[in-house]
Amino acid sequence: MGRKIGMWMYQNGGGDKIEEKMVKKLKERGIESVTGLNLRHAIAKKGHIYHGKRKVDKLDLFFSYNAGEQTQYQVFLYQALSRVIPTINSYEAFALTEDKFQTSYLLQQHGVATSEFQLCHRDDTEHLNRNMKKWKKMVYKPTDGWGGVGLTKIESQETLDMLLPFLNQTDLRFFYVEKFVKYDNTDYRVDVVDGKFVGCYGRKASKRDWRTNVTSGGSVFKREPNDEVVNLALKAAKVCGADIAGVDIIYDQEREEYVVLEVNGIPAFATPEQEKMGLDFNELKIDLIVDLVDRKTKKKNKKETK
Repeated sequence: MGRKIGMWMYQNGGGDKIEEKMVKKLKERGIESVTGLNLRHAIAKKGHIYHGKRKVDKLDLFFSYNAGEQTQYQVFLYQALSRVIPTINSYEAFALTEDKFQTSYLLQQHGVATSEFQLCHRDDTEHLNRNMKKWKKMVYKPTDGWGGVGLTKIESQETLDMLLPFLNQTDLRFFYVEKFVKYDNTDYRVDVVDGKFVGCYGRKASKRDWRTNVTSGGSVFKREPNDEVVNLALKAAKVCGADIAGVDIIYDQEREEYVVLEVNGIPAFATPEQEKMGLDFNELKIDLIVDLVDRKTKKKNKKETK
């Protein structure tokens, strides 16, 4: 019986062409792909998750790669699926990398350098004020945000005093802040698939902002990483248990070391425009993902035939 997987891939920024290539290469290995499998349109009943008439939990694997359109409902079903069939990434790795505190905490537990951080209860302003005096500058981050959305740079006690009443009006149960890292306003985005280095590019903050995220006005440029950067990214991805990861790294000028800012579980492929700039890792990334799918589906079938 042939292998069959479900795939939900982003379609903008060249994602549709990436999907076509991936589907073709999977087919060459005898793996059929059911594309456009958006769990938003799925329902759970009678012990199965249905997308139309298809039982999604009877597929050999589910590959979810669409950060921009995911909802809480999809994530809820993703968690259930991950318990019964292989998923890429696993739900555990996905959920971990979606949470900045959980990621930084685990990385530090394994000796991976990150920016200094503090998580405290929303009513515990004493520790926030204490850190403001100690750090001088810090960044408030939503633990589940992406693309730089919600990041707030706090440069003085006055700014913190103005921010706290606003945050207290939200339903947040805790505050997560990081010490502002003195850096050159550029970062490394290192792509990792299946424990292997795929490629790297740099991002630079605009003159009007301090964030390097493209969605916040940052720009992409070609950048070759040194061995230290690559090894740091590989270790961070491994600690997070992520089959696919985009690791954001900056150089802390005060500590004189590279630190991991974030681990992203759904790092975008290079867009057609970025490929023209010379970012040429897409083909390798596709091949490594196809290898990964091939191995995981073979492993699942072996278990079922025992």
